[in-house]
This record gives sequence, C-alpha cells and structure tokens, in this order.
Amino acid sequence: MPVPEIAVPSRTLFALRLALAALAAPLAAAPVHAVAQTQTAEGPLVSTEWLEKNLGAKNLRIVEVSVEPGIYERGHIPGAQNVVWHTDLVETVSRDIAGPEKFAALVRRLGIERDSTVVLYGDNNNWFAAWGAWVFAQYGLVDNVKLLDGGRKKWEAEKRGLDTRPAEVAASSFPVTPVSNAQRARLADVLAVARKERDEKIVDIRSPDEFSGKIIAPAGFQELAVRAGHIPGSVNVPWAKAVNPDGTIKSPSELKALYAEVGIDGSKPVITSCRIGERSSHTWFVLSRILGYPVRNYDGSWTEYGNTVGVPVTNLAGTVWGGK
Repeated sequence: MPVPEIAVPSRTLFALRLALAALAAPLAAAPVHAVAQTQTAEGPLVSTEWLEKNLGAKNLRIVEVSVEPGIYERGHIPGAQNVVWHTDLVETVSRDIAGPEKFAALVRRLGIERDSTVVLYGDNNNWFAAWGAWVFAQYGLVDNVKLLDGGRKKWEAEKRGLDTRPAEVAASSFPVTPVSNAQRARLADVLAVARKERDEKIVDIRSPDEFSGKIIAPAGFQELAVRAGHIPGSVNVPWAKAVNPDGTIKSPSELKALYAEVGIDGSKPVITSCRIGERSSHTWFVLSRILGYPVRNYDGSWTEYGNTVGVPVTNLAGTVWGGK
C-alpha cells in the first residue's frame, strides 16, 4: 500500500532548518581539543599536534620541568604545571631523589592519579623532563608518563599557544609508594662492570672531551669531580646524537643503528651515565622506553665516580686535576 505524501508548509520547513542549524552551531564552534578528549596517546612520545588537540582532556596532566629559572612564568603550554627539578624532585639535604612522602605530596598537588596520562616537557631538549620521567618511574609511573617530542623548542618554533596563568587542578589521592630501584644503578653496580665482574654495558653520554678526560666538566658548571676520564669499559654516545635538529627524537630504526655501532643492541643490560644523571636520563628514556632495552640510569654519574677514592679510571687525555 503506497504511503501517502504529507504536505509540509514551507514556513515549517524553514523553522526546522533553523532548529537544526542551532543544534549544530555549538559543535562547529567547539575547540578541537574538546572533541578529542577520548584520544589515547600510544607509545612513550606525544607530538605537539596531539597535545594541542587534547588540551583540556579530563585525565591529562601536563608538567613542565625546565632548567632556566622563570621560563615557565614567562609562558607555558596551556594547562601545564611547573616542577622545579632541584627542589621538587630531590631531597635537598641528602643527594637523592624525592623520597616516598615528598613524591606523593608532589603528585597529589599536580592532580596525578595512577591512571592519569602525564606529559612532561621542558627546555634544553627535554633533559630534565626526561629526568623527571625517570624519577616518576621509581614510583611505578612508567607507561602512562610521556615526553612531548621536541619539548618547548618545537612547541615555540611552531608558534603554538602559551599561557602565563598557573594551571588549577584538583588534588589527587596518590598513595605513598615505596621507591623501586629497578630503573636505578648504584656505584657498586658500575664498579662491578668496570672490574669485569658483571657482563653489562655502560653508555656514557657526555661530550667526547669529557669522556676522554680532556675536560672534567663543561665550562661554567659547578658540579665537579677531582679526576677526569670515564668508567673503564664504557662506550661514548653523546646524548645529542639521538636527537633531530628540531629537538625531536630520531626514529627507532635510526636509534637502533646508532647504538648498535658501539655494541648496544638490547641483548645485555645497559647502564647510562653522564655527569650528574640528567643527560643520561634522556638516553635512559630513549633506550628503555622507545627501544625497549633493559636499562638503568646511574644518577651518581661522574660527580660520584670521579670523586670516589680507589676506583679504576680510564683517562685517555691524561688531564690532571689542579685544584681549581
């Protein structure tokens, strides 16, 4: 039986079109990140495009960990909170990472829960952001902690928005958690490798001049050792070789080739080392989080090893400390 046609007055059709347009307008005007909150960040890195689209996502926490004082206050990624690495992430009297109580208080202030997606970024090609990721890993925050690929450098180069207002987030209920040493190497660990008592690889990521012993530390740095050189048996892959000119990290295939040249292929445990442990955290992130190799970071690094009495040292340049 044919369906009879229903005549609709033109004024009624016009009214329906207006109503539909009114319903569609808020969706068209909504910011991109408001309709992208359900996107998930796969892998240990997020792009600047991904982060900009997801600003404002309910379960996202953005944290800046920079070296230069005041850079956060002059302008930061909208919604980002500030962490001062030399007070918030460490014990300020003893040389150690923030203890369980202090770390729990920090992440509660940042509004971070166990299931939060945390994006860290900073200046200096994410040196201290990577170090922050390493500290977070000591307390079980690993897979949900990401680095912004390219850090501040790329975000600013692309002229993406900055904000000067501090972010406001609700405090979390993050529990006090015992620290884990699974991601951390100690002096005894590197000594065992140096003395060939343990079959592991040490990657020293300092500059070639630091590694050879030509200089003890880069010019202007206060943290010094009284000996120059490197841990015997270690190999030198400066951290910057893993980074593109725009600050992003190289592709997994490029990284595998880079480290394979010095015998680092994931078949043996790896220890990363530098001067105070922050640059080596960048390489720890690259090797462990991107390539999936078994890696620990030696945060004591050369300022501990080069000041320790009686340890073996390789000093190719023969530089002698002069007390200055």
